[in-house]
Amino acid sequence: MSKKIFLSGVQPSGKPHIGNYFGAMKQFVDLQNEHDGYVFIADYHALHSLRNPKEMSENIKNVVLDYLALGLDPQKVTFFKQSDISEHTELAWIFETITTMPYLMRAHAFKDAQARNKEIDVGTFNYPMLMAADILLYSPDVVPVGADQKQHVEIARDTAEKFNNTFGETFKLPEAMIIKDVAIIPGTDGRKMSKSYNNTIPLFAEYEEIKKCVMSIVTDSSGGIPKNVYAIHKLFRSEDELKKIYEEKAGKYKELKEMLIDDLEKFIAPLRERRKEFAKDIPKVLAILKAGSEKAKKVASAKMNEVREKIGVQVY
Repeated sequence: MSKKIFLSGVQPSGKPHIGNYFGAMKQFVDLQNEHDGYVFIADYHALHSLRNPKEMSENIKNVVLDYLALGLDPQKVTFFKQSDISEHTELAWIFETITTMPYLMRAHAFKDAQARNKEIDVGTFNYPMLMAADILLYSPDVVPVGADQKQHVEIARDTAEKFNNTFGETFKLPEAMIIKDVAIIPGTDGRKMSKSYNNTIPLFAEYEEIKKCVMSIVTDSSGGIPKNVYAIHKLFRSEDELKKIYEEKAGKYKELKEMLIDDLEKFIAPLRERRKEFAKDIPKVLAILKAGSEKAKKVASAKMNEVREKIGVQVY
């Protein structure tokens, strides 16, 4: 039997942190061993918030370095850049012609922007159609997402069904693969770890940066177990082991933080060094991305030829 196909995209939005890794990045790398995969850099989606061309270019290169350092294997996963495949935006337009405005007004991003009285650009309004194209071009069986992103896959499924009902069977209906057993990972201030809160521990941090981040973790001055330190620490040790340690060192916050620093360094150091090795040859790294884009282009092009034929524009 052929392997099932998974697909996921990642925006080039700056340095990843350990919350990104345990929340999503690790799953993509793990999935490659049992699935055929497509992982793409969603650079056109990033235009919603990133309008600096130099920063965009650097972020794209950094995403490639990040994922290669984490063990994404280009022999197992087609790793490519969204903007290299013009079929994404072409198919998005076709989907937009069969999608109503009231339907798109249900999308979370639009509703959130509207609730904040934010001026809404057209890209924010119709980005679910680009996302549907991103997914459906490659006929994936599963799309790994967090529970809060399930709507993206539901919209892709609805769009596929509408197209199939209108023009004939063309697109496979993907299933959302909800990433389970991943709790919200707290940042150094106790809130969800997020770049927007400036409370992260970078995934490829140097030792001194790890130390600074951990020592800044907010602790409860009432004594006992520092819950924010513990919540991060349990990513790296079993809870059975940690409970015993934290009970023995109750109230000794400095010692517990130093132990977390050591465990973070043990985890991060190999990834950090691997990334530095890849960074020594950027042309080689970009060649990997380009090869992935060429491979993805063949798949997307074949699907778009089928779409053009179904909608009647393929006249010669």
